[in-house]
Amino acid sequence: MTTIEKSVDVHVPVSTAYNQWTQFESFPAFMDGVEKIDQITPTRTHWTTKIGGVVREFDAEITEQHADERVAWTTVDGPPQGGVVTFHRLDNDTTRVHLQMEYDPETITEKAGAALGVVGHRVEGDLKRFKEFIENRGTETGAWRGDVTPPPQV
Repeated sequence: MTTIEKSVDVHVPVSTAYNQWTQFESFPAFMDGVEKIDQITPTRTHWTTKIGGVVREFDAEITEQHADERVAWTTVDGPPQGGVVTFHRLDNDTTRVHLQMEYDPETITEKAGAALGVVGHRVEGDLKRFKEFIENRGTETGAWRGDVTPPPQV
């Protein structure tokens, strides 16, 4: 598994940053390679991505979610990956958005990309575009403030 950790400071209150992150269908506006996300249930999304000309579809499940704090996910089919996004109040108008994800590169091209840090640079760019997106809007496009308790550890 390959692990990526990236952060960005956004100049909006923590609730605004968190609320926008819960609007998965808006991700194509700032995530490179994400073509479409459909919200299937409050905790399940269906993703369509196109990276390097390769189209993939997969479902992801929210495994833990607490308003203004964190959103964690894992894929339920398709390429194995999972992660967590946390939201840290720096002051009344600034939030640090920290993303940690793990994924398992499958093809030789993906393995080479992982070794060269291509995905890490992509994630960094996605976070910068999220910053521009939310700061330019000044407000979120919607919100889901539900709570998802993680399953017990086995």
